[in-house]
Amino acid sequence: MSVQQQLERAERLCNQRGVRFTPTRRHVFTLIAGHKGAVSAYELLDQLKELEPNAKPPTVYRALDFLLAQGFVHKVESLNAFLFCEHFAEHHPMQLLICTQCGNVIELHDEAINHAFEHQAELHGFAITSQSIEAHGQCRHCAGENTTS
Repeated sequence: MSVQQQLERAERLCNQRGVRFTPTRRHVFTLIAGHKGAVSAYELLDQLKELEPNAKPPTVYRALDFLLAQGFVHKVESLNAFLFCEHFAEHHPMQLLICTQCGNVIELHDEAINHAFEHQAELHGFAITSQSIEAHGQCRHCAGENTTS
């Protein structure tokens, strides 16, 4: 799906939810949707300044808070970066595989992993309020490069 189609989808969702999808939020959405992999807030700020010269860090962080709340992006905690979510129309479990060599981030949606994690928390009397499951390693492409060297 193109960035434009994703933007239109997000606009429809915001209208249905009764939340404001301001021009700045649209710009940050478009920038992150067009970015391959995770991107930091400051990288987004540099790109946003081309569209909104007066943009400051709080501008980007407020937009990212909105996008996170709407489920349009995920935060990659270990990288302090953000990842566009193509499945933003529905709530879903999420696990991330992060390549330490190229920075590629693969988003998984495994209910079994999520259920097992929640079950273990329950067994320990732990109430999860937020969750981030991330694994660092090498993607298939980078692992292949290392074996051919």
